[in-house]
Amino acid sequence: MAFEKLFPSVICVSKLDSSSMKVKKLNEELKTEALKLSEVDEAGIRWSQKNYRGGYTSYGSMDQLDQFSSTYMSLRKALDPHVMKYAKELEMNLSGRKLRMTSLWVNIMPQGVVHTMHIHPLSTISGTYYVQTPKNSSALKFEDPRMVNFMASPPRSPKAQRDNQRFVSISPEAGQVILFESWMRHEVPPNLSKDPRISVSFNYDWL
Repeated sequence: MAFEKLFPSVICVSKLDSSSMKVKKLNEELKTEALKLSEVDEAGIRWSQKNYRGGYTSYGSMDQLDQFSSTYMSLRKALDPHVMKYAKELEMNLSGRKLRMTSLWVNIMPQGVVHTMHIHPLSTISGTYYVQTPKNSSALKFEDPRMVNFMASPPRSPKAQRDNQRFVSISPEAGQVILFESWMRHEVPPNLSKDPRISVSFNYDWL
């Protein structure tokens, strides 16, 4: 009897291509700038109070940080090769057009903050780079994209293989980047750590 896995959803988890010392220094600079933004970005603070309760994100105010900060520009340059390798693994036919970063923003999640299920509309590849991930901070949880079509499908066993599960969580580490296609629904459950979880999210569009 032969079994085939059809229509896989491919996630890329990797370390930033740099020495450990450079990544540590970069993360320190990203963290410093992110925390400063959470204090002075009045528009972002107001947006977060309505849409990111208890935390701070620059998504609604400053979502092109690589255009304003050399630190975030350095991060973008480090991310570009990862995105290209991911697109190659997916065998995307870009037909002469290019994948280009169009948005990049910070997220600060103190204890108890949650980011509910969502997608990144109109983008091609999305991802998150992790600056600070304290013990017991949130994983990144993905939903099976076929969920809306399940009718009489029984639930899966709690011990089901990872590729048969309806939801899969990935626990990131500081210095890691996670890439996924932008149509994949995902969420960040509540941060259970007393320390904030700090990350930088981004989108690449097919332009």
